Amino acid sequence: MNPLLILLIIVAAFAVIAGVAFLIYRLLHPKMKSENTKPSEEQTVKENLDRVLEPIEDEALAEQVSEYKDEEDK
Repeated sequence: MNPLLILLIIVAAFAVIAGVAFLIYRLLHPKMKSENTKPSEEQTVKENLDRVLEPIEDEALAEQVSEYKDEEDK
């Protein structure tokens, strides 16, 4: 068998494999993209703050903090 023909068969086999892989990627990529939506920046910040900060257990201190927040919002 001619070595050039063997080379062409090998290249054609790899081309078929690459074509099938590309088609699978194009068909599944939109589905994967919709599943991996990134959370908003505000949500990420809130999750990080909730993880790091501890809730205030003292009611008097909690009331002072809420008053401070109200004054800050004005």
